[in-house]
Amino acid sequence: MKILAHIPLTGQYPWQKDNIVPCSDGAGTILTSGSKVTRFKPGEKVLTLFNQAHLSGPLTPPALVSGVGGMLDGTLRQYGVFSEAGLVAMPSNLSFLEGATLPCAGVTAWNTLFGAEGKKLKAGQTVLTLGSGGVSCFALLFAKAVGARVICTTSSEAKAEKLRCLGADHVINYTSIPSWGEEVRKLTNGDGVDHVVETGGPSTFKQSLKSVKIEGVITVIGFIGGPAGGEGGFMDLLGALCTVRSILVGSREVMEEMCHVIEEKGLKPVVDERVFGLEEAREAYGYLGSQGHFGKVVVRID
Repeated sequence: MKILAHIPLTGQYPWQKDNIVPCSDGAGTILTSGSKVTRFKPGEKVLTLFNQAHLSGPLTPPALVSGVGGMLDGTLRQYGVFSEAGLVAMPSNLSFLEGATLPCAGVTAWNTLFGAEGKKLKAGQTVLTLGSGGVSCFALLFAKAVGARVICTTSSEAKAEKLRCLGADHVINYTSIPSWGEEVRKLTNGDGVDHVVETGGPSTFKQSLKSVKIEGVITVIGFIGGPAGGEGGFMDLLGALCTVRSILVGSREVMEEMCHVIEEKGLKPVVDERVFGLEEAREAYGYLGSQGHFGKVVVRID
């Protein structure tokens, strides 16, 4: 994607509902910039920030309505105009396909593991990830980079083997072991895990509560397992004695911290083996919905 950078607009971002260009993640080259732009120059490679007004600190109501691909036009296009404040330099060790995976899934995973003050993941701790989508693969990548132990769940042996190749210490097949929370307990000598990357939602939350250790953290991200299931009730939550937090991606400050580590450690995002062209965007959505992918599904825009 070619990007035109401009200085931030004053006032609140518009609440746009109809005819929004989809997709929140994007990587591209600055084509040209306004006369007052100072953060970037033409030719530089950049990434889009998910919430354009979330620069640092906690998420605020104005920042909440500045989401790319939701409230503001997204990245499924050849050219885009963005505020210079809403762009981040792309790690130099990544291709555009790899860089485009970072703004949503990458930042979400980083925020999940390192965004809770006083509860940041440390070497030697244990993380539980659910499935093999973008956020889960990033969480596995980041956790192993800091010396943590990772337990993953998945639905097939083929995906389990891929997760092991990425560094997973243990993989649980949730189709053959539906009460996988008990299995997680066994693998942690009854203690449970320090962090649960909760991407499943209501269908997995009860098992996540069984998996987390006392004073551990469950970060709730979405509900790819569907809007209904065997979710834990109040007494399950009370009995878990843990912290449950929900997040919406992360700030530019968080994203820049993540990009620095990716570049410094030479980390590589997991991109699904099937890459789609812009004219195949509808097919890409169908492929994503089938949940047959591994890592991030990417659309190449020439």
